[in-house]
Amino acid sequence: RRVHGGITHLGLLTLNSTISFMSIENLASHDPFAEIDGEFENGTPADYVHIRIQQRSGRKTLTTIQGLPEKFDLKKILKAFKKEFCCNGHIVEVDEEDSEALGSNVIQLQGDQRNNARDFLVKNKLLKPEVIKIHGY
Repeated sequence: RRVHGGITHLGLLTLNSTISFMSIENLASHDPFAEIDGEFENGTPADYVHIRIQQRSGRKTLTTIQGLPEKFDLKKILKAFKKEFCCNGHIVEVDEEDSEALGSNVIQLQGDQRNNARDFLVKNKLLKPEVIKIHGY
């Protein structure tokens, strides 16, 4: 152990005499499933477009797109999805009683089209990537 002008040498480790302690904030527990603070600054959770996958039977899956703004013509978007992704799909009409819980009508597509749908909506400048949430494995 040697001391030179306030610096202590301990073998390979060099310590300054005025040590600033690390913050222990990184040791706090963190819930990975909790919503990030400030996530809804630009809008409410209802302003997001949710793209989900649902397992049918075996390898068959459905992709649902929920929360598209009312200003969009869902029939035209569905037709473009079907043509672009070479899959079938339809619009699920939501009752007015369930519209508070589910938002607007839902587009269902055959197969796992989550990334394709996101890329299509962003590429055609229909939605910003920050507004789209993809759910599922």
